[in-house]
Amino acid sequence: MTQAIKTQTQTQTQSSTAYFQALKCKECGAEYELKASNVCELCFGPLEVKYDYNALRLTVTRETIQAGPNSIWRYRPFLPVATDNVIDVGTGMTPLVRSHRLARRLGLNKLYIKNDAVNMPTLSFKDRVVSVALSRARELGFTTVSCASTGNLANSTAAIAAHAGLDCCVFIPADLEAGKILGSLIYSPTLMAVKGNYDQVNRLCSEVANTHGWGFVNINLRPYYSEGSKTLGFEVAEQLGWELPDHVVAPLASGSLFTKIYKGFQEFIEVGLVENKSVRFSGAQAEGCSPIAQAFKEGRDFIKPVKPNTIAKSLAIGNPADGIYAVELAQKTGGNIESVNDAEIIDGIKLLAETEGIFTETAGGTTVAVLKKLVEAGKIDPDETTVIYITGNGLKTQEAIQGYVGEPLTIDAKLDSFERALERSRTLDRLEWQQVLV
Repeated sequence: MTQAIKTQTQTQTQSSTAYFQALKCKECGAEYELKASNVCELCFGPLEVKYDYNALRLTVTRETIQAGPNSIWRYRPFLPVATDNVIDVGTGMTPLVRSHRLARRLGLNKLYIKNDAVNMPTLSFKDRVVSVALSRARELGFTTVSCASTGNLANSTAAIAAHAGLDCCVFIPADLEAGKILGSLIYSPTLMAVKGNYDQVNRLCSEVANTHGWGFVNINLRPYYSEGSKTLGFEVAEQLGWELPDHVVAPLASGSLFTKIYKGFQEFIEVGLVENKSVRFSGAQAEGCSPIAQAFKEGRDFIKPVKPNTIAKSLAIGNPADGIYAVELAQKTGGNIESVNDAEIIDGIKLLAETEGIFTETAGGTTVAVLKKLVEAGKIDPDETTVIYITGNGLKTQEAIQGYVGEPLTIDAKLDSFERALERSRTLDRLEWQQVLV
């Protein structure tokens, strides 16, 4: 622990507003120096960042937060950076949309959509975690950054590394959607497309991290990286008028996002920014990769790894690092973890688009489909303030809905051709409604 205290002293000479103290094991509580490390040397448990909440309570107020930038960095005292030289590319403060049409369709009265499909710069929540990870990576002296990714993280790492002038090499499964591959290549990283699934990619990256000494945002920098997800909790609390919701529904891949939203709520409670309140946490997985949902349903205290087989590639992590913590969170808060099949995921994408005008990728379709499933099962009170998290943009996964959204009506540049096509479209609409009613 001596090293951790020394590092914090050095940190305070760099910035008077650095409140993180050490890396702490979630399992045994051992504390470590604030370096690039993610595993406890004693019990091999995961490390996370420890903060000085007493100091935060004395200095951070709603007013100081609101006076900050219109990005995740308005919450900088709660994030693990030691200097004022952060990488701010406008990430965060995405809309919290009060749902009307989707809410009516599902029979809910207080439904909100946290829309990170429009997050900057790469249209997914991963921009939050990468902004924090690369800010810390630069402080730790890394000049080359990397990641193992199912697509969105590669996009974010490549884009923000380009902005920061860092060398970048990212690793993805070779079968990713074209939009996500192009969405990384445009920033000119070295892109490694690995013949294998995400879990195989991640194992390779662990070896590369050990041999090359690069800063891997979701491996040796993971304790800092994961803290960026807390900002999704902070923003919802602030956007709800400094109140917490009753229930959240979020997608589950590694499980980290789920647990960090909870940590964000708890930190705001701890320092007095919001009133203490119980919030139920429900998670969404695709049936083709649902190790967390399976553990929850079977009441297990361990995760059985699975081989992913789903269109929801951004959730396709068969051996989730924080899976058991997600199970524990759902259990202790009275939430649920459900899974839906690929057809339901496509329907979820379409439902959100046609009711709220939000085009989400497959992870968002999974979340909407699970929300619908929970409502139908009577597991969401219509009068609860419920927030669903939409974490990525549908333009990245267009292949998933090809063949399911119809075709354009091709017409001649003549009025009569238009009139015939319009009547045909109206007839088709009537037939579809008749089928629904039957």
